Order: sequence, then structure tokens, then C-alpha cells
Amino acid sequence: MNIDIYFRPTEKNEVLKGTIGSCIESYNDKFPDWEESDVVFFTIYDSNNKQIDGQQPIDPLRQCLNKLYLNKDVKISDLGVFIPGDKQEDTISAIKEITSLISNKGKLLLIIGGDQYLTYANFLGYQKSEQLVNLVVLDQKVNLLVDDKEKLNSSNFLNHILLHEPSYLFNFSQLAHQQYYISNQQIKFFDDLYFDLVRLGALQNDIKIAEPHLRNADLLSVDMSVIRKSEFNSAYDSGPNGLFGNEVCQLMKYAGISDKISCIGIHNFQNNVLYQEDAMLIAQMMYFLITGFSERKGDFPIGTKQDHLKYVVFHEELNHNLVFHKSPKSDRWWLEVPYPPIKEFKFERHHLIPCDMIDYQNAQSGIIPDLWWRTYRKLN
Repeated sequence: MNIDIYFRPTEKNEVLKGTIGSCIESYNDKFPDWEESDVVFFTIYDSNNKQIDGQQPIDPLRQCLNKLYLNKDVKISDLGVFIPGDKQEDTISAIKEITSLISNKGKLLLIIGGDQYLTYANFLGYQKSEQLVNLVVLDQKVNLLVDDKEKLNSSNFLNHILLHEPSYLFNFSQLAHQQYYISNQQIKFFDDLYFDLVRLGALQNDIKIAEPHLRNADLLSVDMSVIRKSEFNSAYDSGPNGLFGNEVCQLMKYAGISDKISCIGIHNFQNNVLYQEDAMLIAQMMYFLITGFSERKGDFPIGTKQDHLKYVVFHEELNHNLVFHKSPKSDRWWLEVPYPPIKEFKFERHHLIPCDMIDYQNAQSGIIPDLWWRTYRKLN
């Protein structure tokens, strides 16, 4: 499939040696050979196919990439600017095909711009892989409207993901939400499905708690409104509270290091009035994502686990051994979750959940991680 039909080229920028820009093969005159790259990205000016008065608003982002030095051996392809379809369905179909093709080739796909409902199109791109998907969203609000039957938009894309048949969503995690934006009905809905909610305060108290969630993800969707307005002024719906710029960069580093994540979307910002400092923050988010990607260890303990250290804790109440695995490459931890042998093989990659050393220490005191309980109930 030739995906170049979905893109138009960008203006050629001056490239400084040693910067991220020098690692990028860009679509200026010739469409890049993205299959030879490690990371593939493109920008979307407006996913609703509205005119933006001839402006090219995300170009400041590409200029900022030429100011950040990257001492890593990473090959990057810039596919240019995505051309939205005449109808929303056309755009969804195109993004689905692009996601499927690039992620199935083992590349990390990054989509910058457009409305967050494009996360639904990314999700559909995993359908051909015939595997269950873990989705993580960074957002100040939960994009779920209970009993909503409206057309797909950025406020209800989770409805469409949850209702999609056949269902291949295994887990959903919402990070950095602000509790006054979430109703009791939404919280109950998440609890009933054994999904994860990590509020902003808990995350800012210890940002490391996000790492296992991101390590467990296949798809990450970022609403730039998750960042407080004083740190990022171009978001659609930001407020006085939210993540700081350095915090969102740390989360992108965690996402880059994750061996499982294959697609990331950065959405919901006003790209027709993208301020220079806001363009620089997105560029820095890309920097930390790419840096993390270059440090991937490939130590997810699926299949053989002979290279991992095994720790067993007997839990008296459960009358069950909790089995932990620690990677000597990265010092990261995983915890086994049992499931009946009659379950289909598609659950294989989900019975090992990321955790950390604190979970192992708590288990020695008889405390079982919440993520273990939720995963156990879903598998059994």
C-alpha cells in the first residue's frame, strides 16, 4: 500500500548537524523511505477538514526540532502533513490504514495535531493484528459520556472504542485527570470494567507510578489540555491546574522506553495559532520520546523468562504464590497473573503486568497490587 497519497510535503528547513532534524528524512521533494526508519511521524493541521487561511501552523515545530541536539542513533521519517478526507469517515479510514501498516512493521508511530477522536482511528488500526490492546490516555477529563449516542468526537471517542465489535480493548488507563471533572457515574463505570484511574495529584506526588501503566500500553493518546495553561497556551481547553512541562516530558520518556507502545497521538491544540514556546514544548516531548525509544531494552518477559530473576511470595489469604520477574537489563519488575488454561492464547501477553520493587515489598507484607486484582478479575 502506498500511503504517500495521504500526505503533502513540508517546506525544507535548515538542518544543524547533531540535532533531531539531522536524524530525520523529511518529505520535501521525495516521500521518505519510512520502512528503513525506527520512528515515523506526521502532523495534522485540522482533522475536521476546515480551512486555515493558507497558513502552515505546525512548521514552527519542525524548526524547533532543529534546535534540539540528540546524541542517539535513531532513524526518523517525517511523512509530512496529513490531508484530511472530505468526510470524517474518510479521515478515520485513512488513519486506520496508516496506523495498521506502520505499527505492524515494528515502527513507533507519532501523530501530532488534530482532534483526539483520532485515537479511535488509531485503535481500529490494531484490528488486523488480532491481539488485545491496552490504551492509556493523558487527559484532564475522561472522554466518556455514559449513554451517549452522538457522532464521534473528542468528548466521546471512548464510547466508540468500548462499543466497537468485535471488542479487542483489554485495558484502559486514564492518567492525570482532575477529580472535579469526573462524575460518580463515570467512576463507577470504570470500576465495573476494572479500568485504571490515576488522578493528577497522585501523579504529581510520585510521577514514577505512571511508568508501569505506560509500560503496559500499546497505544497512548495525549490531550494537550492535560498541561496547565501557564505551561502550554495553545490547548483547546486547558485550565489553571494540570501537568508541568517537565512532567509531561518525563511521561513521554516512560512511553518511549516501553517495549510495547507502538503508536502515540498528541492532540487537541490550536495548531493555527501555535505559539513558539508551545511548539518548543511539543518538540521537547518528541525529544524525550525518541530518547526513551533509543534506550529500549527489549526485556518484556513474554515467552522464555530465563534471563530474568524470579521472586516468589506466598500469600496466605489467597493460598497462592505471587510470582515476580525482574529484568537484570533494566531493573524493571513484572508480576504474573494466573488465568484458566481454557482461555484463548490472546491473553498470553496480558498475564504479565508491569509493577515495581515497591509492589514486591508490599507483597511480602501481604498487600496485593490493585493492578493485579483488576487484571485477575478480567482474566478470570
